[in-house]
Amino acid sequence: MLTPVTGPARSALLPDDREEAVRRDDLRTRTEELTRLKAVIREGPGAQATAAQRAKGKLTVRERLDLLFDEGTFVEIEAFRKHRATAFGLADKRPHTDGVVVGWGLVHGQKVFAYAHDFRMFGGALGEAHAAKIHKLMDMAVAAGAPLVSLCDGAGARIQEGVTALAGYGGIFRRNALASGVIPQISVILGPCAGGAAYSPALTDFVFMVRDMAQMFITGPDVVQAVTGEQISMNGLGGADVHAGVSGVSSFVYDDEYSCLADVRYLLSLLPANNRSLPPVVPCTDPVDRRTDALLDLVPSVPTQAYDILRVIEEIVDDGEYFEVQPNWARNIVCALARMGGRLVGVVANQPMVSAGTLDIDASDKGARFVQMCDSFSIPLVTLVDVPGFLPGREQEHQGIIRHGAKLLYAYCVATVPRIQLILRKAYGGAWIVMDSRSIGTDLSLAWPINEIAVMGAEGAANVIFRREIAASSDPEKTREQCIRSYREELVHPYYAAEHGLVDDVIDPAHTRETLVRALEMLEGKRASLAARKHGNPPV
Repeated sequence: MLTPVTGPARSALLPDDREEAVRRDDLRTRTEELTRLKAVIREGPGAQATAAQRAKGKLTVRERLDLLFDEGTFVEIEAFRKHRATAFGLADKRPHTDGVVVGWGLVHGQKVFAYAHDFRMFGGALGEAHAAKIHKLMDMAVAAGAPLVSLCDGAGARIQEGVTALAGYGGIFRRNALASGVIPQISVILGPCAGGAAYSPALTDFVFMVRDMAQMFITGPDVVQAVTGEQISMNGLGGADVHAGVSGVSSFVYDDEYSCLADVRYLLSLLPANNRSLPPVVPCTDPVDRRTDALLDLVPSVPTQAYDILRVIEEIVDDGEYFEVQPNWARNIVCALARMGGRLVGVVANQPMVSAGTLDIDASDKGARFVQMCDSFSIPLVTLVDVPGFLPGREQEHQGIIRHGAKLLYAYCVATVPRIQLILRKAYGGAWIVMDSRSIGTDLSLAWPINEIAVMGAEGAANVIFRREIAASSDPEKTREQCIRSYREELVHPYYAAEHGLVDDVIDPAHTRETLVRALEMLEGKRASLAARKHGNPPV
């Protein structure tokens, strides 16, 4: 048992007033020093580097983070980190943060993690310490079950650090892949994203780009010219419009950073935090039972007459608001996020205004990616069908329409979220199957009273089935018309699929919104599971 120390011995153990004062002054001094150092770190590498950034029309890294997060909520970690490299003059250039700011904060009150390249340091290039910071943050985001946003403005791997920089990218890619379908991942391209750096955004769920500022490519214009002799600008090779309208890499494109980051915040407000959470439900002021009589005039009954499917979507979703994903690529199919009855849904729809709404290679890829994303994050799917089939032609066949079309088919077949199909007008051939038909597992198939579901249109079918009768007729055109009418009345009338249980109900278009919202409410508690397996082997 210890004996308490008392008397003179105790007083001898206590510091005197002078020692206490020295310790207090030292702590105050150190704290003031810390405050000054953090201010310097926040300021960045200096006025000249900041001026160069502004000369490019770009915001600084912390201005971007201030736009992304709710005011005063961003918490930075590893601000004091420095690289350890010494070769090629790096020993004399060891700035704090090592060119990337990482941390977390709130977006519309919800927790979000983010890392942002600081182009003012090493051109935002990735080195070993830089990568380690990103790795740590990504691991934290997955562990916390919160979305991850990357603000990309970097020139690729830091050449002076050699293979350790490349290995840093490998660690990012691996984490992107393992976090896929676990937490939402959003990439925002606000400058160059070259070489290996371009693969990380490609592994994320959404890619935002700013026009005339952002570029993505594996090999730059100089290499392209050296290898192929082709001269091309950075924007012409990998600018925002190229990736938004040609390659399909970019989900959204904007004219400035402010509107871009505002929509990043909006998208985050729609999505769940992770794959174990449900998307946020908001109060709905748009009446669920609102009639949609406008649809009676929007959609022509003539199967070949075009109309804008976006106007149909506006009529049925809450307050006519939707957020279209990849609106400039594969425009013959529309993929959009919207709310119905206050609940988030993913809408997939054929667009008759573009290529008659046929499915082709790009449309199949776009639809498959969107369906997979919705299924990953418990977002119900509403599929609006008006499709004449797959786009025919040698080019499509040789480039793999079978393989690409199978991607969309596979995505629907394995999706376990609530799924509703609505056939507006026509649905022919394999495209009817692929667009989430009853036969591949949709929960509810609905149709309007002008629907035509068949192997092909009545005109084409009649020409095949009755070709001999038509050829032998004294009046081929009259006979063809009679055969077309006969085929339509027998196999393509609006109730044929319903009679065979392939359509659950034929509905009044004016009741479309109410019917869909009530169906989504019914399916809200859906529970589905797939067979135990390591993973499937989807077509790629």
